[in-house]
Amino acid sequence: MADDEEYHELVVDGDLDLHIFQPRDVKYVVPDYLEECREKGILRVRIVHGKGTGTLRRTVHAILDRIAWVASYSLAPEGEGGWGATVVVLKPLEEKGRVET
Repeated sequence: MADDEEYHELVVDGDLDLHIFQPRDVKYVVPDYLEECREKGILRVRIVHGKGTGTLRRTVHAILDRIAWVASYSLAPEGEGGWGATVVVLKPLEEKGRVET
């Protein structure tokens, strides 16, 4: 592992805070984390991207737009981060042996 890389062990509990990741890693972290949540049956996930300039929020939303098993997403309610977080609803995994569409 390079000196400038950090390893972060994630607890897959439906709450992903992107502040601990480099922006370049977000495109990998978000789909992988959502997939792990889905495998655990966690179908409502909160992604904290912060308020800032909105660049990270737009990146997260663009990633979500490309994932077929994202049912919907929206900015979080005020008590969950408001426009500094996005709540994602995932489609459940299909039964074994069935192909996802």
